[in-house]
Amino acid sequence: MSDYPQTTENNHKPTSSRFPTAYSILFALIILMAALTWIMPAGQYSKAMNEALGKESPVPGTYLTVDAQPQGLVDVMLAPIAGFYDPSSYVANAIDVSLFVLVIGGFLGVVNATGAVNTGIERAIVNLKGREKWIIPALMALFALGGTTYGMAEETLAFYPLLIPVMIAAGYDAVTGVAIIMLGAGIGVFGSTINPFSTAIASNAAGIPFTQGMVLRLVILGLSWLIAVLFVMRYAARVKEDPSRSVVADRKTLNEAYFLKRHDAARTESLTRQQSIILIVFGATFAVMIWGVSSQGWWMAKMSALFLGSSIVISFIGWLGEKKMTAAFVDGARDLLGVALVIGLARGIVVIMDNGMITHTILHYFEGKISGMSSVAYVNAMFGTEALLSFVVPSTSGLAVLSMPILAPLSDFAGVGRDLAVTAFQTSIGITNLIAPTYAVVVGGLAIGRVPYERWLVFVWPLLVLLIALSCATLSIAPLL
Repeated sequence: MSDYPQTTENNHKPTSSRFPTAYSILFALIILMAALTWIMPAGQYSKAMNEALGKESPVPGTYLTVDAQPQGLVDVMLAPIAGFYDPSSYVANAIDVSLFVLVIGGFLGVVNATGAVNTGIERAIVNLKGREKWIIPALMALFALGGTTYGMAEETLAFYPLLIPVMIAAGYDAVTGVAIIMLGAGIGVFGSTINPFSTAIASNAAGIPFTQGMVLRLVILGLSWLIAVLFVMRYAARVKEDPSRSVVADRKTLNEAYFLKRHDAARTESLTRQQSIILIVFGATFAVMIWGVSSQGWWMAKMSALFLGSSIVISFIGWLGEKKMTAAFVDGARDLLGVALVIGLARGIVVIMDNGMITHTILHYFEGKISGMSSVAYVNAMFGTEALLSFVVPSTSGLAVLSMPILAPLSDFAGVGRDLAVTAFQTSIGITNLIAPTYAVVVGGLAIGRVPYERWLVFVWPLLVLLIALSCATLSIAPLL
């Protein structure tokens, strides 16, 4: 989850950036698109039933110009509202997705109030003491699981002060501790399977169930996790053998003094039976969601009801009580309010484009560009486009809602499945989120680990090359199959 600011410095002051927020960027795009409706020709494709999608979609080669529908100031101000629902017909646009995000936030707030996830990871660290090299694959698997299921990101910040001292005490360095957490969760997002803030929202915007393309995403998740684990373990072994090979070797003495004096080696908190049951229910909730979407035709409303019901069950198991449960749920929903607003704001851009009759004009332009382009070339071009866009729109969910209404129909023109468009989107975002200086999790984790940003780039760039190669290879093979 990556759409709201975090307190990340060691003194817990919020990080700041001169880069505009996602809200400002998206509203500026609404204004830009409204301006284009006064300049760009209006047009429309003929539509026909797409059996694979179960609904009508544009037919390639049928584009015709129509009367212009320029969008004015009132339309611009209405666009963020219309992003949630159509003010004239009251038909939902993004309101169901935004509500789902708020319920997911409440669910995670209730789970976090029980302490089950944090305690489980802490116990894993304690139990592996003396076998620290096995912490690397074990914890990277846990963090990847969090990333692929619910977009674990900001939640990881609490684990840096816990893990980094363990790694330094074991003869490794601060970068090793940072990498286990940041790359672990990042690989989960890179190989998202059911992540509501990436895969689910992008699939919804593309008009397909998020279970389409699941097999390929599982392959990407498994291979990328293996590559990242071997990369971090190799680096850690080199540093332990020769500390001068650390990318922060010049900070070794300072980091040891800083982290080891703060290291609490006497953690004795155990995972209770209640917390163990809560973790089982937590995992089972996502499993039921997959079953409901893939075989029962569930969508946002029923998924929201599932997570609401699971929140109530978990609160009973954890003996939270009515007041603590509702407070935790509301606080968790509040944490994701920014995400919910970003989704509506991003959909407002599409509303302006549709009302101004320029969406199909843009599709027509790109249809001409991809004519004669192979499906392999197209899907790799889409991967690169999404990666560039992610630097401009620093919001995973916002970019999904913004880009998929264009790229999904364009994929139809290129003969590429919409599920592959979603996979290209999420892998490109996953790579960007490992290095983006506008991403609070990156700058926050590095600040806590006392790792300069440029040193992180020196460390991580070979892995980025491997992940890009993996993504391009799998995306290229998939259309051929």
